[in-house]
Amino acid sequence: MERAAAENKSGAEEYVKQLVEHYVDHDAWFRQQVTRGLHQLDRGEFLTHEEVGDRIDQMFRK
Repeated sequence: MERAAAENKSGAEEYVKQLVEHYVDHDAWFRQQVTRGLHQLDRGEFLTHEEVGDRIDQMFRK
């Protein structure tokens, strides 16, 4: 932990604080994205497996 903190030019306590803040921010973002996706599913906004495959094929043809 000390080495990682030193590489980031902070003390161990500050480094851990930054890690926790980043985790909390990411967790909030992730939960928001999941909720958004579930709402899209409820509205019928999704692609079938075949549609996803077609889009991937199109991406690699370009």
